[in-house]
Amino acid sequence: MRKLFATHNASLSFNIAALILRFGMGILMIPHGYAKLVSFAERKDRFMEFIGLSSSASLGLAIFSELFCAVLLVLGLATRLATIPLIITALVIMSVHHWTFFGDHDLIVALFIGYVAILFLGPGDFSLDKLLVSRSVYRK
Repeated sequence: MRKLFATHNASLSFNIAALILRFGMGILMIPHGYAKLVSFAERKDRFMEFIGLSSSASLGLAIFSELFCAVLLVLGLATRLATIPLIITALVIMSVHHWTFFGDHDLIVALFIGYVAILFLGPGDFSLDKLLVSRSVYRK
């Protein structure tokens, strides 16, 4: 019962929570990016033009973020770097929906919160980042 109300984090529980958060946030976004990828030809001319980019360039960036960065997140590879495009994408989607945080667009708000949490928490031990660091790939 005491563990239920403990305020410190055990290393194993922290790493399992980081894995669940990374995996869940990535898996929720992958279908959106995949759908955009397979329908690129139909969507490229009617996708929104963002900050002066053409609609096809904006769509390409959305696919990069929603599919490729989400896969990196699931794998735990370049985790913090991969969350940055996902956070930007979530912000763009929220702005497109006029910053409506509740109702039909509340999933993107939840994803945004999760991505920001992952940015601060990092990948955890159950990730390719940890494997690469332990094998000195990222070290000097």
